[in-house]
Amino acid sequence: MKKEKKYFALFLVLIPILILSCKPNELNMSIIKHNPEGLFPPYRNYSHAVEVKGNSSLLFISGLNGYFSDGQTMPENFEEQGELIWQHIGTILKSADMNYQNVVSIRTYWADPSYDEANVQLRMKYMGDNQPASTVIVCQLLEKKWKLEVEVVAAR
Repeated sequence: MKKEKKYFALFLVLIPILILSCKPNELNMSIIKHNPEGLFPPYRNYSHAVEVKGNSSLLFISGLNGYFSDGQTMPENFEEQGELIWQHIGTILKSADMNYQNVVSIRTYWADPSYDEANVQLRMKYMGDNQPASTVIVCQLLEKKWKLEVEVVAAR
């Protein structure tokens, strides 16, 4: 029994090392950047989303703000910024052949806790009966005009 535990412990240590030492193409995996047209231009040195594709796909969508496609202007209120953000999320999901039902995790940042009900209404509108893991953080956002930022992970 002790010998089995030692081998199992060795297995648990070696497998992640072997996986991490492989290049993505050696694992039959590719990394695809998604910056679809219709969204505002990505800010410096990032992609709107990155998809890790192999036997299944994971899509990591960067935190999005409620910018119009010019990347400079945005509505002043939470609801309108939220509508734009969820539309941007839908555009990115579509670029990866996914939809809102593929979302498995949402992280939302609000500038004010009073946005709770408006946020729930937006999520119900776009997510339907999908109930992914979720975190809400109330904090100071990078720009004063931002009312919220939404980050999503999707899978298929």
